[in-house]
Amino acid sequence: MSRPAPLPLLRADCASCFALCCVALPFAASADFAADKPAGRPCAQLRDDFRCGIHERLRPAGYAGCTVYDCFGAGQRVSQHTFGGRDWREDPATARAMFAAFPVVRQLHELLWYLTEALTLRPAAPLHGEVRRALEATERLAAGTPEELRATEVAGHRDEVSALLLRVSERVRAGLPGRRRNHRGADLIGARLKGAELRGANLRGARLIAADLRSARLSLADLIGADLRDARLHGADLRDALFLTQAQLNAARGDGATRLPEGLSRPAHWPAG
Repeated sequence: MSRPAPLPLLRADCASCFALCCVALPFAASADFAADKPAGRPCAQLRDDFRCGIHERLRPAGYAGCTVYDCFGAGQRVSQHTFGGRDWREDPATARAMFAAFPVVRQLHELLWYLTEALTLRPAAPLHGEVRRALEATERLAAGTPEELRATEVAGHRDEVSALLLRVSERVRAGLPGRRRNHRGADLIGARLKGAELRGANLRGARLIAADLRSARLSLADLIGADLRDARLHGADLRDALFLTQAQLNAARGDGATRLPEGLSRPAHWPAG
């Protein structure tokens, strides 16, 4: 099963964004961020040209959270389209509205990513008409004006799309023989799952933080929303895993033997072997 190449609109282009993730979002001092930062205040590492002053050493500097964040292209859309290229520094009147629009568009773009993948899953072909309509509706919302975005009920729309994606997932996974595990929303923090047979498993929203998934078989497992922070994926088979994102891989640990879905890249911090 081949995964589609990410649409340019859904791939982050930081050079076309006014560093919205570094300003609009809050940070809490933790293992992921070295310092607190309230929403709407620029990160102390942000330079005047909207570049990160420590981009090449984010992890050793204590900002691992930045390396696993993905806006799915929402940053450049809000910067260049929703607000027509107006820089919030040069046009401060736009700042509050821009910072409010960004997280809304980010959620909608994440849904667009999943819906785009769903259209490539042949076993779910009977649902593709519904998927296309959901994709078009999501795109209309994401293309809204700042006022329309502020009024968007993202949670309700997300619930509707999530229900549809679950039906897609169930159709795709139904083709696998044998028992398919249901770990939806499960607390699997630190779980010992080395070599586990998890093909076709429902792992939606599962907390797999620091779980040992070495050599686990995860083909066609539904990983939408699964928390893979520090999960050990060395030698794991993730080929054809459903709704896996680059951000999830970036948050995990793996190696050269980890088998990945087509279209996703091996994170730079993973060892080659």
